[in-house]
Amino acid sequence: MIGKLLIANRGEIAVRIIRACREMGIATVAVYSEADEESLHTQLADEAICIGPGPSAQSYLNMEQIISATLVSGADAIHPGFGFLSENARFAQLCEKCGITFVGPPSKVIRMLGNKQIARKTMIDAGVPVVPGSEGSVDDIESGLKEAEKIGYPVIIKAALGGGGKGMRVANTPEEFPEAYATARKESEIAFGDGTMYIEHFVVNPRHIEFQILADSQGNVIHLGERDCSIQRNHQKMIEESPSAAVSPELREKMGKAAVTAAKAAGYVNAGTIEFLLEPDGKFWFMEMNTRIQVEHPVTEWVTGIDLVKEQIKIASGYPLSIKQDDVRIMGHAIECRINAENPKKNFRPSPGVIRGAHFPGGQGIRVDTCVYNGCRIPPYYDSMLAKLIVHGDNREEAIAKMQSALGEVIIDGIDTNIDYQYEILKDQDYQSGNFDTGFLSSHTIAGVKINEN
Repeated sequence: MIGKLLIANRGEIAVRIIRACREMGIATVAVYSEADEESLHTQLADEAICIGPGPSAQSYLNMEQIISATLVSGADAIHPGFGFLSENARFAQLCEKCGITFVGPPSKVIRMLGNKQIARKTMIDAGVPVVPGSEGSVDDIESGLKEAEKIGYPVIIKAALGGGGKGMRVANTPEEFPEAYATARKESEIAFGDGTMYIEHFVVNPRHIEFQILADSQGNVIHLGERDCSIQRNHQKMIEESPSAAVSPELREKMGKAAVTAAKAAGYVNAGTIEFLLEPDGKFWFMEMNTRIQVEHPVTEWVTGIDLVKEQIKIASGYPLSIKQDDVRIMGHAIECRINAENPKKNFRPSPGVIRGAHFPGGQGIRVDTCVYNGCRIPPYYDSMLAKLIVHGDNREEAIAKMQSALGEVIIDGIDTNIDYQYEILKDQDYQSGNFDTGFLSSHTIAGVKINEN
């Protein structure tokens, strides 16, 4: 078993990993930027090492500094969390070269699945349903227009090495294509340092359904059911739940088998997520595979009773899966709301600052994953997520009611948040009835806010 683990991340996910390690008897090392010196994860870890100034490019994305911190601390493993370097093949490869256990898949698998075009071909060859798209990269507007005509409008232009909703634009007509392509490519170059683009047919307002998988180094692969991530803005998820109201037991079995097939085709090891687009008629399409723990992993943990972070660490230590597919049971219903430092009424403008007061709910079936405490400073350099509020009920109706009650108790003073906005989503009749898709927020006015998405 891993003896000492460095967490190459910050915020609530770093806290989450530290707590799992404590329960497993594993020593922890936190890394932090100068802006995060007083952050909760630095206080909870057994050791904490500064790795650079506030901007992430000089700290949490600085591979050499993180590797050096690992070697100096004597840690024998790195957990990358999500975001930052979690899906960076070069970082995973550096760990391998330095004899450091990377809590995630091998670098060659990250590299293969991180390139959307290679991932598409892998899935097509394995017989997994894939959205029609360009066979190779689309390097300019002229060739893109030809590909889009063959695929059929609307199309979505995507960064080949992208993720997190960045480097993506929709073109509904040939007239919209040039600006959409140029914008997506520019965004991709800024966010990922790469302007390689490809094109897919855009499935209008599907459900965004993802399957959690676990795979060990002995070749065992299982899925832990689905999460519905359809409530999203600009491809960024806001509310996630498990199971999905749109997935029947028969469809779950069919999609689950496709997810396991996809993971096996990729030679996958550790925790990962297969993301699908689900149409109203039950057709589903592979979209991408995320080679890391997901922000929304707690809803799966709650309905299955399986600690995904602990499973990640066990798998990375060489242990086989402790459960088989037949052991997996979906129990009740779980919902997660992401609480962000942002102002929905001002185009979701980020709201860094000092938290003057914070209170979170408790009680049966309520979980809060956060790094927030009274007096803590929220820096301007990073993702705006402050906390994840997760609830569990016997059924979806109970879970919704519990989430409404829990959100009503949250107090965060000193900065703007999206708490009221989330509460209003939960009150909407279409959300409550399960009648929603990825176009929900752009087709509904929530708390006086109407989102215009492209």
